[in-house]
Amino acid sequence: MSFRRGVVRQSKFRHVFAQVWKSEHCIDDIRVSRVTWDSPLCAVNPKFIAVIVEAGGGGAFLVVPIGKSGRIDQSCPTVCGHAAPVLDIQWSPHDDNIIASASEDCTVKIWQIPDGGLTSPMTEAVLTLEGHSKRVGILAWHPSALNILLTAGCDNLICVWNVGTGELVYQLSEAHPDLIYNVSWNKDGSAICTVCKDKALRVIDPRRGTVLKVKEKVHEGTRPMRALFLSDGKILTTGFSRMSERQLALWDTKDLSEPMAVQEMDTSNGVLLPFYDPDTNMVYLCGKGDCTIRYFEVTDESPYVHFLSLYSSKEPQRGAGFLSKRGVDVNKCEIARFYKLHERKVEPISMTVPRKSDLFQVDLYPDTAGSEPALQADEWIAGHDAPPLLVSLSGGYTAPPSKHRDTLRSKPQLTSQDSGSGAASPSAGTTVSTKETEEEQPQPRVSVKDTDGNAERQKKEDELLNELLAEMKALRAVVLAQSQRIELLERQLARIEDGDV
Repeated sequence: MSFRRGVVRQSKFRHVFAQVWKSEHCIDDIRVSRVTWDSPLCAVNPKFIAVIVEAGGGGAFLVVPIGKSGRIDQSCPTVCGHAAPVLDIQWSPHDDNIIASASEDCTVKIWQIPDGGLTSPMTEAVLTLEGHSKRVGILAWHPSALNILLTAGCDNLICVWNVGTGELVYQLSEAHPDLIYNVSWNKDGSAICTVCKDKALRVIDPRRGTVLKVKEKVHEGTRPMRALFLSDGKILTTGFSRMSERQLALWDTKDLSEPMAVQEMDTSNGVLLPFYDPDTNMVYLCGKGDCTIRYFEVTDESPYVHFLSLYSSKEPQRGAGFLSKRGVDVNKCEIARFYKLHERKVEPISMTVPRKSDLFQVDLYPDTAGSEPALQADEWIAGHDAPPLLVSLSGGYTAPPSKHRDTLRSKPQLTSQDSGSGAASPSAGTTVSTKETEEEQPQPRVSVKDTDGNAERQKKEDELLNELLAEMKALRAVVLAQSQRIELLERQLARIEDGDV
């Protein structure tokens, strides 16, 4: 027994399991794009699902509310302003109604989606960014600075834009000799990492345009690679070995001479799309064109990358969307959610941690990145850096859930600023309509069988106490976020007074 205790690693994520939603909760009759570009083809946030679709004579993507299910009518309006196929779409992390799209027509467009979704085809973008001479296939919003968007194209250029003004603020034209496969920001947005067709991993300061670190031949294989900055500054890469085996590698940016860990998986030729959750330090690898999603936990203990489990299905995925943490169902202990793209269907898959308790699971849900930006665009351009402002997810918790709770409705999500709704708000910082609030708030439950008044009174008091505790946690999260913001502004004011700016 002592030997077994020595080899079994203690982790609350060892038993994470994938749960496929029932067919009535899927979205059907979507003609998912057949474009050969290796992008996820899908982007999800707490409000909307966006999917790149087939379009005659141009490029289009579909946007539907996240609670939508069932068959999508062929006349359903799309975002269709591009003159050639759309290759990538990404929601802004700071505004759930703003989405960017990149296309083979060499442009990037910024769109504002109305709250209820589209009622007619959207052809006019809020902004069109023109700076690439070849097709644009990569988009990456800055994690903490408002309106900063990075784009990369097949002209081997990286452009950084202020979409608030439409200005091209930085352009990196000499860093890459060949096609760029992938770009990822680090936690505070001070650096990016890239992988390129020349098989090199680069760490770059985008404001200075300087390459800080280079590692040649991160993966020996010739097929496309991916790279992600983790929250502790390490970099995770996926690619292929010389023998065409799919690989996962972890790198320490302080010393790129050798990887900290390498795992080889299989000989499938589908590109591994990595999705990272900084709150749990878990990485999900979605094989494009195959039927698997593998998930791993990254820790500070050797071997650093720990395989947790494998989800496998009968049908291959064309792509996948990864829901931001603000949108998960905390009442069901859901720590991640995928939207798997089939040929004509979108299928939600929840990653959950089984728990018996009905209470909010604080250990599963540390404070997560909220929608309030830590910096304005001008501040980041001037050289300031800051990690994302964090909010608590306890505002999305209802205790205990009603029997009639709609499993598809998004929970009230916290933002890090007071919406000004005052007493009408269910808890400070939540953004939810009055109608949703009435439906989502747990109603007092009257027991027909229980004739003992004391027991009934005690039950109601317990429910009220749980509600008060949830509201206190929500208030604490808002106060913490605002204090972080005040501290940042005070530091900036001090720099101005000292003449540093």
